[in-house]
Amino acid sequence: MDSGRVTETHAFLIGVPKAGTTWLASTLSQNPSICLSDPKEPNIITSHKGTFRRSTEEPDWTEYFRLFKGDGIRLDGSIHTFSCPISPARISEKFENPKFILSLREPVDRAFSHWRMITDIGLDKRWGADWDDFRVAWEDPRLKEDSLYGKSMAHWLEFFPLSDFYIFDSSRMRESPEMVLSEIEEFLGLHNHNYSINQLANSNRASKRRRITPFGKLIRIIFSLVPNFLKSPIVNYLVLRDINIYYLPLLGRRTNPSKPEHPGQLHFSTCSEEVCKDLAQLQNLTKFDTTEWMETINNNAVK
Repeated sequence: MDSGRVTETHAFLIGVPKAGTTWLASTLSQNPSICLSDPKEPNIITSHKGTFRRSTEEPDWTEYFRLFKGDGIRLDGSIHTFSCPISPARISEKFENPKFILSLREPVDRAFSHWRMITDIGLDKRWGADWDDFRVAWEDPRLKEDSLYGKSMAHWLEFFPLSDFYIFDSSRMRESPEMVLSEIEEFLGLHNHNYSINQLANSNRASKRRRITPFGKLIRIIFSLVPNFLKSPIVNYLVLRDINIYYLPLLGRRTNPSKPEHPGQLHFSTCSEEVCKDLAQLQNLTKFDTTEWMETINNNAVK
């Protein structure tokens, strides 16, 4: 498996950040015909190893395939892959029958949610950036490019036909999760599975977010030293029950409550011109209807 081309179907949940992919991956993993990578985001193929880290080192395919433990279609949940400029070529070279699941969110709302998460936990400062001002953060490609769907899609379509992509609005996972799951199964050529649907479990909600305290960091370091075979049962138990130990007062503290919970006129006006032009490109390339998003963005930008 780690040498030569992969001929069987291999699925990629390629994006985007803050579009319900954590919940979706966890729910899909209930299906015995789907083998989700462990961790959910290997970030081995992509040069985008998260919001900030970038590396163009060649993928270690042996290590990559070790992350899939089980039968069924392998599903890689590295959500920053969509905006990565080198991932399409790498996947095209390695996989003969890839399938791409692309969960999209209204792009200004997505950028705002991403920005708030990063600044809530102080990750920008740890990487030498200062995203306190949303307008400054938006000019950083590490935030902006995850919301430029048309730009990214144009690059992917240089390597793959549109039929290899299942593209949907992430809001549908709240409104009709069963239908979305059924459509993904059909896209992957799988039989319907009876999922246990909990829309709050395994979701990355702002209300659950905590900035880790020094004691919490110490606990995290100690836990990282525990062998996987010992800590996996504990981790699985916590994940299944949607328990975040850093919610405990000694391990994490509340984030800044003064930040707005939703994007306002400043956020929409900052992004509107660039985002709407990009959405028009996305619609032209894929026929994915972006009209409602553009109306929302334009209306909120001038309030």
